[in-house]
Amino acid sequence: MKNMIKEFFKKLTSNSDIAIDLGTANTLIWVKGQGIILNEPSIIARDVINDEICAVGNEANKMLGRTPPGLETIRPLQDGVIADDDMANEMIKEFLKKINISNFSRPRIIICIPSGVTKLEERAIKEAAEVGGNASQVYLIKEPMAAAIGIGIDVSSHTGHMIVDIGGGTTEIAVIALNDIVCLKTIKNAGDRQTDLIVSWLHDNHHLEIGLKTAEDIKKSIGSAIKLHSEKFNVTGKDITSGLPKRIQISTDEITKALHPAVSDITEAIKQALDMTPPEHSTDIKSHGIILTGGGSLLKGLDIFIRNKTQLPVNVSEDPLLAIVKGTGKVLNEIDDYNKKRILINT
Repeated sequence: MKNMIKEFFKKLTSNSDIAIDLGTANTLIWVKGQGIILNEPSIIARDVINDEICAVGNEANKMLGRTPPGLETIRPLQDGVIADDDMANEMIKEFLKKINISNFSRPRIIICIPSGVTKLEERAIKEAAEVGGNASQVYLIKEPMAAAIGIGIDVSSHTGHMIVDIGGGTTEIAVIALNDIVCLKTIKNAGDRQTDLIVSWLHDNHHLEIGLKTAEDIKKSIGSAIKLHSEKFNVTGKDITSGLPKRIQISTDEITKALHPAVSDITEAIKQALDMTPPEHSTDIKSHGIILTGGGSLLKGLDIFIRNKTQLPVNVSEDPLLAIVKGTGKVLNEIDDYNKKRILINT
């Protein structure tokens, strides 16, 4: 009987090892043996009066910009790092409830972090996984490394590969070779800034106030980094002068202009990273090109814009939104091997 109980708890622990891509915009969870089982916005809704969690993920996202005075929606991560420790803990806890991870289970968790985080920020992320995820052990992995593994790059090779991971809060440009990041450039300019620029454009040019969800819809529908065939999009918001609902029509060209500062800054950061790259790896990048990952890379024409400015091959990876969590999942399956290679940070 003792052996049966022991075996039961052993299975609980080993079978529920988890990989988490805790992003500014979205959280993705990979469970060993099952793959990706959660992909939801990194948002939590709280009842301020009773200090209770009302919703998380998709449900909380539906409340964005619509909450009455007694409720608030919170994004616990800003620019790739935890801005609200308590809410990050609660969000992880609620997500793990959604995927039915047993309360008895004490999983090993691998969680992704931006490359430029401080030791203090590392500690906050690790503690969120320990507290929210009831983890037996927490490993950290840098996001560009996870993305490279996720898209099938042999990170142990001496050949250098440039990964540009455009997330919600940050863009990370990394050259990876020999199980390490050879050079790195990080900027706080990514998908969220693109959305903010659309909000500002409509405010300044059409005197129309819109919410972030509407701006996100515009970006996905007609957003482009380059001039494409012109499309129109109907937008409803609040007239700044009268305060009344107002509907206007905007064009693709307008949104391309609105997004230009963000697109230009990312391209400039890539040029700076190329300038920092050792000569031998520069030759590798000339041959193999630049690979874009992350949700921000889905902006239409971004690869063409960067290609024109750098005169290098540029490709968007397959399933760019899933690259990091897929890579973290692969590492989870061979955790001891990757730990020996010092790809994991075991703080």
